[in-house]
Amino acid sequence: MDSPLLRHLFSRALRASLASPLVLAGCGGADLTGYSAPACENGSLAMSGLSPSSPTDFMELRSIGTSPGGGYFAEARLTSSGTACATASDKAACESALSNLSSRSGFRTFCFDLCNAYYVATTRGDEVTAHTTLEALKGFLGPIDTAQEAVLLAFASYYDVSCGDLAQGGVRTNAKGGFNVIGTRGDTCGANAALTQFVLEVSASGEVREVSSHILQRGDPNCVIGRRPVGLRASDGVACVDALGRHFASAAHLEAASIKAFLRLREELALHGADVALQDAALASALDEVMHTDVSMRLAHRFGATPGRPEVAESPLRSLFEVALDNAVEGCVRETYGALVGHHQALHARDVEVREAMTRIAEDETRHAELSWAIDRWAREQLPAAERAALREAQREAVATLREEVALPLDATLVTEAGIPTPELAASLVATLEQELWA
Repeated sequence: MDSPLLRHLFSRALRASLASPLVLAGCGGADLTGYSAPACENGSLAMSGLSPSSPTDFMELRSIGTSPGGGYFAEARLTSSGTACATASDKAACESALSNLSSRSGFRTFCFDLCNAYYVATTRGDEVTAHTTLEALKGFLGPIDTAQEAVLLAFASYYDVSCGDLAQGGVRTNAKGGFNVIGTRGDTCGANAALTQFVLEVSASGEVREVSSHILQRGDPNCVIGRRPVGLRASDGVACVDALGRHFASAAHLEAASIKAFLRLREELALHGADVALQDAALASALDEVMHTDVSMRLAHRFGATPGRPEVAESPLRSLFEVALDNAVEGCVRETYGALVGHHQALHARDVEVREAMTRIAEDETRHAELSWAIDRWAREQLPAAERAALREAQREAVATLREEVALPLDATLVTEAGIPTPELAASLVATLEQELWA
């Protein structure tokens, strides 16, 4: 299905949900007097609020992703401020240079099967620059004289800074002429692990120093750290009384499993001669799931839960029919419905951090759903009539199962804070997709 058609269908399916009010809510924690949340856009730190030593026309935060062997590379443009090439003497040449600008290295590298990092792209007159290291970022910013600059340096120094939870992301001025930033590091997987809150002092010269720390949650000694891969072993569940914690721990478990699912899908697409564009899209989807895992894990930790690392049994690559069958169920039904739910959460979650996270995740999951339908079209052209009929039957059964699952009662906080549709609304969303997409 073409992208505009799928998005138009999602828009129509969500019309009924727009009657619900969008309510903003904050989150408490330790003594956070004087702190405020950093400026963010779509779940990423905003470039507004920066005051670099040499004024620029344009600043843009970009993320990059690579495979360990270097065979895959992708970039995403996250947030920006200003007008690109506004004072360039040759605006067309400047814009072309900015469009072609890329880097295979950056600050704050994070790896989970695939690796991602960040850099800042700028234009100043005819000059187009990529600031790819922490030292380069400090040189670009010059004296740290704004709260957003202090937050960006903390982020670049490997501290997580939440956009909506002051206990895990806040900033204020201090008596020394610099800033204090609240960030976190770590996770809760393993006896010696912990999710730790740090109060950081960011000086005017750009030095980041830990002032104090507090363990928000200790590690689970029994921990063994989207689209479900074949061979995914059942999770033992999450020992958490908070429904939001259980929900996001489960989400993180499945997002991590989806990394493996997309990497395997890419291998199988190559095996069966799929177009390179489909193979590359599968790899790009795996990279998206790295970010989704990181975000979902942080949300789970915030609500007191510990996600488990997915365990996937090794198995040989599958036949084209087996790949298509899995795609018809996991991609065309479950992933497509999941993308629609993500958009609903982005509109209706009362919790600010959840809403910001889902805004980005829903867009990614929509692309994953589009990929599923593209694979479905390609595979059906290769399969005999009997196998195409089997795909249709499997899809009908998957829809029936989904209809039963969404009818189950929900904890009220999942509806209000996380924006999960009520069983009645979920049934309506499924019915819309069934009538116009799965029929």
